[in-house]
Amino acid sequence: MKLFVGLGNPGAKYARNRHNIGFMSVDEIASDHSFSPWRGKFQGSVSEGVLGGEKVILLKPETFMNKSGQSVGEAMRFYKLTPADITVFHDELDLAPGKARVKQGGGHAGHNGLRSLHQHVTDAYQRVRLGIGHPGHKDAVPGYVLRDFPKADDSWLDDLLRGISDGAPELAKGDTGRFMNAVALRVAPPRSSTTKPKADTPKTKPTPAPDTRSAMQKLMDKFR
Repeated sequence: MKLFVGLGNPGAKYARNRHNIGFMSVDEIASDHSFSPWRGKFQGSVSEGVLGGEKVILLKPETFMNKSGQSVGEAMRFYKLTPADITVFHDELDLAPGKARVKQGGGHAGHNGLRSLHQHVTDAYQRVRLGIGHPGHKDAVPGYVLRDFPKADDSWLDDLLRGISDGAPELAKGDTGRFMNAVALRVAPPRSSTTKPKADTPKTKPTPAPDTRSAMQKLMDKFR
């Protein structure tokens, strides 16, 4: 069994925030892969289904971001899972918008949701880092992550979420390479291999047939 956790803040007010891209990710997976309806449990919302032959529990902690670890820790203990069975989807300031990276373990880099997870789960879980870009100055970060994605971001955001959903079965099986390939096929699909037609080239004149006349015939033909 695997536990996929999307980080975010509960309520309609936060639904489109950059900080809620984790919630958006697990919502997309649940919708595309016919998971069970969301229900309240573990101080959050859970949905159950199967991905890549693995039973997967999706969890959206509703404790607000800075206490996410309480919800995740409760679910982990209930299902008798280890941190290695947990994958967390979260926003990442240090990645360009639309980029995704998979990471095992490591620090929380000041992310309050990850900081809470470290306290309740340890740092040995897997995370899917989802790029939202950086506002340019650390003082602007709180307002930036708690603002909605602008309409101009809808295209890449939709591609990224669909790619995550496409690759979710591979992620559940532990194949992060195939997962990342599925994301890339949505976010940066390969260009067509067809080449542009070449411009018309000037037509060449046909090579004249060799002149087999004798010198006398040439002279006679000249005066005809």
